[in-house]
Amino acid sequence: MRLRLRALLTALLIGPLILVGHPAWSAPLRASAYYMPLDNDPQPISSIVSGSGLRQLVLAFVLAPNGGGCTPTWDGGGLVSSDTTVKADVDALRAAGGDVATSFGGYNGVELGAACPDAASLARAYQQVIDKYALTHIDLDIEGDDLGDAAGEARRFQAVRILKQNAAAAGRGLEVSLTMPVTTIGLSDLDRAEIQRAKDNGADIDTYAVMAFDYGGPAASMAADVGKVMEDAHAQLVALRPDLSSDAVYARTGLILMNGHTDQPSELFTPATFTTLLGYASEHHLARLSFWSLNRDRSCTGNVGWVDGKCSSVTQQPFDFAKVIARFTG
Repeated sequence: MRLRLRALLTALLIGPLILVGHPAWSAPLRASAYYMPLDNDPQPISSIVSGSGLRQLVLAFVLAPNGGGCTPTWDGGGLVSSDTTVKADVDALRAAGGDVATSFGGYNGVELGAACPDAASLARAYQQVIDKYALTHIDLDIEGDDLGDAAGEARRFQAVRILKQNAAAAGRGLEVSLTMPVTTIGLSDLDRAEIQRAKDNGADIDTYAVMAFDYGGPAASMAADVGKVMEDAHAQLVALRPDLSSDAVYARTGLILMNGHTDQPSELFTPATFTTLLGYASEHHLARLSFWSLNRDRSCTGNVGWVDGKCSSVTQQPFDFAKVIARFTG
């Protein structure tokens, strides 16, 4: 009776709940890759399943419309509500035994948390995406001007609290990851303030995902430097989460890499770099090992410049990087 009443009250506040069509299980996204299903020449799901070893993807990016408004779209363009292409990909991956998260935000475009006027409308927008793709995992990738926007972050975390209440009322879980850029000394002041703001607004973050690239690391010792940065971030997270043990913080930490050349000319990730960092992630039993992006997990053709969204800019076979990440089990 209480569960039904709670579900009814939540529905009245933020809209109807979809109680059918969700996966019966909610396995953590351990080994995953960011994947743009509508941009950067995406590989077919059938090729990913047969060639990469990965069965878990983080789909990027859901944003506010380019023309303004509080409605979820893919990359600021196509409405999530009318999408059929991404839905078919999700269904195909699940049929192969996999699962997905969607990532809200990214470096470009307008994140819904900056476009929606309040937490209730933002929660409705997020919930549309959760219901459309029957999600049990979502990712908040907050970068650029959105990182440090106190009002936007408060709305976002208040919405997360509502979404978790929705999921509980519907008898399922919702795993939320918070993706953050990194510095040469770990998390920035803005990252740490964002984590504290999540706590202040009652948002339970399941995974703190650290983007350990684009910070100016040295290519010659990339793996060792990423390990140092991750240890710096770990110490900061332990201080921010005194309710958790050191091991429990590791178990809530994700490591996100970037395959090949990054946007920083000093950085270079090879499959060997990934293999070394797979060892770090496995030794510390991290929550997730991921990379940006699966669309780039192939050699370039033609003159594409230093870094490209469709290839790694290093000599490789298709899915060389994904095959390393797929070995991570937690």
